[in-house]
Amino acid sequence: MNSQKIVVYQVFTRLFGNTNTNNKPWATKEENGVGKFNDFTDTALEEIKKLGVSHIWYTGVPHHGVIGDFPEIGVSSDDPDVIKGRAGSPYAVRDYYQVNPDLAVDVTKRMEEFEALIARTHKHGMKVIIDIVPNHVSRYYEGKNNPEGVRDFGADDDTSVEYARDNNFYYIPGEAFRVPEPKKGYQPLGGEKHPLSDGKFDENPVKWTGNGSRLAQPDFYDWYETVKINYGIKPDGAKDFPELPAKADSLDWKAHYEFWQGKDVPDSWKKFKDITQFWLGKGVDGFRFDMAEMVPVEFWSYLNSHIKKTRPDAFLMAEVYQPALYRDYLFKGKMDYLYDKVELYDSLKNIMYGHGSTDYLPAIFESHCDIEHHMLHFLENHDEQRIASPEFAGNPWKAMPAMVVSATVSTSPTMIYFGQEVGEPGAEMAGFGQPSRTSIFDYIGVPQHQKWMNGGKFDGGQLSDNEKALRNYYSEVLNFTRNSPALMGEYLELHSFNRTQNPAYTDKAFAFARWDESQKLIVVTNFDEFQSIKTTLKLSSELLKAWNLEKGEREIKEVMFGKKKTMLRVTGTGAEIDLDFGPWESAVFEIK
Repeated sequence: MNSQKIVVYQVFTRLFGNTNTNNKPWATKEENGVGKFNDFTDTALEEIKKLGVSHIWYTGVPHHGVIGDFPEIGVSSDDPDVIKGRAGSPYAVRDYYQVNPDLAVDVTKRMEEFEALIARTHKHGMKVIIDIVPNHVSRYYEGKNNPEGVRDFGADDDTSVEYARDNNFYYIPGEAFRVPEPKKGYQPLGGEKHPLSDGKFDENPVKWTGNGSRLAQPDFYDWYETVKINYGIKPDGAKDFPELPAKADSLDWKAHYEFWQGKDVPDSWKKFKDITQFWLGKGVDGFRFDMAEMVPVEFWSYLNSHIKKTRPDAFLMAEVYQPALYRDYLFKGKMDYLYDKVELYDSLKNIMYGHGSTDYLPAIFESHCDIEHHMLHFLENHDEQRIASPEFAGNPWKAMPAMVVSATVSTSPTMIYFGQEVGEPGAEMAGFGQPSRTSIFDYIGVPQHQKWMNGGKFDGGQLSDNEKALRNYYSEVLNFTRNSPALMGEYLELHSFNRTQNPAYTDKAFAFARWDESQKLIVVTNFDEFQSIKTTLKLSSELLKAWNLEKGEREIKEVMFGKKKTMLRVTGTGAEIDLDFGPWESAVFEIK
């Protein structure tokens, strides 16, 4: 385990440095602007670092489908009929051995510009994470930059059959792809005329769609811009590859690596092993794996053990949404971290909406006690609604109790999404998709983030005092978590005990203890938007035994923000702390 908390800053690379404020729907990059690798200047990176960040996840780096020609590198436009948005989805990768040409100032030197960004990020003491999307690739995959000996996806497939173990794709022989019937008045590029926008896309025989649809004409809500990769799972679900040994979940990555030596595995496995090794060779420190549960866990054992063989400290995080699968993907699949979405994020979101209860939280943390270090906590990412959007919380300060809890309750990493720290509401109608999420499909500006960017000064010069205070709050929380030894130690919830002992302690409060041999902390939050908490917090006998506190009354101080003081009373029968908390207020008290 790491000696201190990890903080991941997810940034949508194409949007970060864009200073254009035009924000016209479906606009071109000439109209609405586009950010570049070079916009992550030394100043920008230093300010991100100061926020308390240890790792930057540069989202949307590999070359994905995009509308527009790049004649200087021989890359032609993707077809608007099988692209979402004008700038394209970062999860429809078109060439795994190159970067998105939109992100380069000089497209002929796009890889060099990304390599320079990796070096700059490292110089500022942060690690680099990029996306790998093993479940699917663009419908128009075209590997123009393959290293010597690397064959393209599908290049050697037998397209006369639905399935063969070493085919990279699944096929519907004898049928051609048909573009989905649009819904809700959708028109590619918002209806703009384009030579390729004709309701057709040439793919014969048709491949299965990325989300598993086996229709020659996928539904409009299918992932129709992508095709599913075949990992040796037969159409009936049977596995066409070696099974992991018994007790594989208790073996380390080295034993997993040894197990796969000399084994005959499907071709797609080798292709993704080569891709990840290529990026490790460029200096990338880890990967975020998209929709990992749609790919068999045996493949992850193979891939991740090969990654760890090259880089034992590689950072591997994955999107898995079925809690019943968490332990398989961690212990058999050798992931480091999984999104804690369907339990913690969804519960905190409900509380932030104003109709949830903190009484649900202890059971979540209890159910994760054996894997708590591996459950990455977040309140925003590119898939989720912006906290400040009216469709969600409406006010970014509403999330502050949730931020404190998610960042301090466990030893797991914390992730924030660029713009979250300045209250970005994601209000733009960018083209494909709806407001409340910052668009990942179109060229757009991110207004609150642009105010912080201040034309490239990265000094928050255009933020209001309230917005500056919000960013400072995030900075205080994240830096505190990075530097507090107790947060890598023990946890005990005090919520349930106080709910049974004290009617004035409500289901809008949440309190717990964190400690190690050098530091003892009590964390208290008030999620209530309107009501203050004025009562006492009782410390359980279990905690008193663990801490062996001296009897008597003494003042204790808040250490995260350093503002609050209160009284701790320890008697022969118990201990309590005076609480006087306003709406949305949180504090971390240190007991010496």
